[in-house]
Amino acid sequence: MWFDIHPDSPVSICEQIVAQVIFNVASGGLEVGSLIPSVRELGARLTVHPNTVAKAYQELERMGVLTVRRGRGMEVAADALKLCQTERRKRVRQRIREALREAISSGLPHEEVRRVVEEELASHDDGKRRC
Repeated sequence: MWFDIHPDSPVSICEQIVAQVIFNVASGGLEVGSLIPSVRELGARLTVHPNTVAKAYQELERMGVLTVRRGRGMEVAADALKLCQTERRKRVRQRIREALREAISSGLPHEEVRRVVEEELASHDDGKRRC
């Protein structure tokens, strides 16, 4: 599992871990039943305090994304794919809504906002459709 943690981000490291697990599961990068790194292992790999990782894992467990398997560790839960796809859509929609609100309140005409969105989509289009 790959993480891209930004310590200087206004988003807490714990929330970055949560979001990245959700996005990895939603995109199929982490499959149902996959074991995830232990708290200590991930903390060492990311050079973050294990309590931060534990807090993220607890949140993911509360959400139903992860489940504890005695003697094995934490794994991606059976219902995680659908949960994560829904959560990913919700989080992305919220960010888009915030960006649109800012663009419109700055006085950009709707057509200019559409043009900017289309340009950004085109610059990130890798020709692949995801779930």
